[in-house]
Amino acid sequence: MKIGIIKEFKSPPDKRVVFPPNKCIRAREKFPQLEFLIQKSDIRSFSDKEYEDLGISVVDDLSSSDVLIGVKEVPIDKLIPNKPYFFFSHTIKKQHYNKKLLQAIIEKNIQLHDHETIVNSNDIRLIGFGYYAGVIGAYNGLRALGLKQGLFNLPKACDLKDREEFNRELKKITLPNIKIVLTGKGRVGSGAKEVLDFLNIKEISTEEYINNSFDQPVYVNADVLDYNTRKDNNQSSVEDFYKNPQEYSSTFMKFCKYGDMFIAGHYHNPKAPKLISKENIISEDFNINVIADISCDIDGPIVSTIRPSTIEDPIYGYDPINFCEIDYMDKNAVVVMAVDNLPCELPRDASEAFADMFIEHVLPAFFNNDVDLILEKSKITENRSLTPRFDYLQDFIID
Repeated sequence: MKIGIIKEFKSPPDKRVVFPPNKCIRAREKFPQLEFLIQKSDIRSFSDKEYEDLGISVVDDLSSSDVLIGVKEVPIDKLIPNKPYFFFSHTIKKQHYNKKLLQAIIEKNIQLHDHETIVNSNDIRLIGFGYYAGVIGAYNGLRALGLKQGLFNLPKACDLKDREEFNRELKKITLPNIKIVLTGKGRVGSGAKEVLDFLNIKEISTEEYINNSFDQPVYVNADVLDYNTRKDNNQSSVEDFYKNPQEYSSTFMKFCKYGDMFIAGHYHNPKAPKLISKENIISEDFNINVIADISCDIDGPIVSTIRPSTIEDPIYGYDPINFCEIDYMDKNAVVVMAVDNLPCELPRDASEAFADMFIEHVLPAFFNNDVDLILEKSKITENRSLTPRFDYLQDFIID
């Protein structure tokens, strides 16, 4: 079986890859039937030579591949008809900007598997870059805090070689006695939490966060029921919240009143209440001055996230009085970090972590007759049609 690793063509350039050189070797050790073909790239964080040095074929043409695997969307003119593809297509939420891509995939008889749709029997996602989004998002948030308050000047994560250098830079900083609220208990939240724990920031409970003062930096990792409650005052539960988010109202202001920094690492359902509204951010009780919005939902749960920021220019200011963007160093500004492709800042580490997940959860399905339906459930298109699980996209693909 030949797996072709696609060159990333999307702009801005994405240096990540699903299979770094050493992970190709690991995959072949587990499944000797595998052969990798690596499409030549001068962008990838792993050079062509690193693959060649391990005896892995680097080629221009991937048309002989049985399966093609990439990270970001493949340009329509680069798609090879009648092939199975794996990449983040950004189509399953009916993203308008990729409508033509999905139409072309169907027209070209491509079997599309989206990394985002690879789930287990409980529909829990099995692979993703969320962990590294959390790691780098927390780092960028701390960097923004240091710059805003003149405390320290962390280098950009994208200028660091790897996680080892990343950690060395973190060890150099000293934080004031601040309170940080981190939302999210999934991959993103766990990545951000790891950075806070690495810095030996004390984790506290919601009650301690609200009621106590500390002589050291502290953080709380808030779950959904810590900042949402049912409107009808009936019994709340996590299961009920995810099932009926529209029945809840936000109590997040209690964190904004007593905190200094917010790291947003939660998944937000559009039907769920906003965490920070215009009314909240203009309130005299609002004390958060740095928001690291890892989730980066524009016009979503956090009013100050008015646009994505970029790796090159990751910080902007939000004017809580006039509800517009201003210089983040302005004395009235709430500092916003909202980079929407954070894992690209440590592409080598993020790629290796992603490859481990792909090897564990996806590759076996190619050789065990897909006994766990990993491939079947993740398949969006087949035989020039949408699969039944994704038939809800039918109205989206019709002009």
